[in-house]
Amino acid sequence: MPTTTWNRHHILSLADFTTTEYDTVLQTAASFQEVLSRRTKKVPTLQGQVVANLFFESSTRTRSSFELAAKRLSADTLNFAAATSSMTKGETILDTAKTYLAMGTDIMVVRHREAGVPNAIAAEMDRLGVRVSVLNAGDGQHEHPSQALLDLFTITTLIDPDHPRLELLKGKKIAIIGDILHSRVARSNIWSLIASGAEVHLAAPPTLLPKLFAEYILEEAGDRGQGAEGDKLILASPISHLPSPSSHSPNQKLFLHWQLEPALQNADFVMTLRLQKERMTAHLLPSLREYHQLFGITRAKLQLCKPNVKVLHPGPVNRGVEISSDLMDDPEFSLIQSQVTSGVAVRMALLYLIGSGKV
Repeated sequence: MPTTTWNRHHILSLADFTTTEYDTVLQTAASFQEVLSRRTKKVPTLQGQVVANLFFESSTRTRSSFELAAKRLSADTLNFAAATSSMTKGETILDTAKTYLAMGTDIMVVRHREAGVPNAIAAEMDRLGVRVSVLNAGDGQHEHPSQALLDLFTITTLIDPDHPRLELLKGKKIAIIGDILHSRVARSNIWSLIASGAEVHLAAPPTLLPKLFAEYILEEAGDRGQGAEGDKLILASPISHLPSPSSHSPNQKLFLHWQLEPALQNADFVMTLRLQKERMTAHLLPSLREYHQLFGITRAKLQLCKPNVKVLHPGPVNRGVEISSDLMDDPEFSLIQSQVTSGVAVRMALLYLIGSGKV
């Protein structure tokens, strides 16, 4: 396993991930995917370690995937559920984390509806001087690193099953469609895809893709010099008061659209996102039917893309809203089940990388 290049103690965001780190995750996940294809799917890599899944927010795929990944690595697992915990009696999040620390936890996988909670727990562990790693399993509208990494793994292994690597996406056009405003998945995917040199097109109604989102991404990227070969991101958009894409240099990597068609035109991959109605505090859409007509992904709309286009969705899926039901179940186009399968190998890789050397 390629751990010699790994020095990251926590995995909280992809905003500052390096190309080497991306490739290390992809290659490690490929090794574990081979393990998962065997009759005996367990390895003793994290034997004796404790992985605590601190999920303060509901989840099916992410929680189950992390739990299975930890068990495949022979770690002991602790599963936290907020509804049946002492938090209902007034215990704070940090006190809950310290309770699990006292039980001998080595890795905390944290999911919370509020942004910044995994960072706060990681900072507290560091302040206490303990060797506990924190892995962000999704925090509010901030990031979801493991989902973006499994998306990256799903795509790169499709292109080169034996040697997935970041550079395979250089020059590829990838469209991200849907509720980008509320999506932590979109934010993490933007960082990883831009780092790969892909051309990323975001498309959504103006209420779900405001200008402020673009300005935030550009400001963050500018601070870190994100982009292929260190180029900063350049915003291109069909919005009337902004320059058209054709007026920019070939180094631009991020494009915004308030219509679907320009994003899909000649796209290699389409990532569609769930409408997060539970996070919407205002009436941002006229109706789900109208949203599907304008931004829902169907076979007919995929005709704008390249002939071998593939569709991804992080789940859960609102069938007939973000994507037509028949398209979702069509293995010729859909990578949705592959994403779920990839999730176990990628999360094994992440737990292994931050857990190796603790015992």
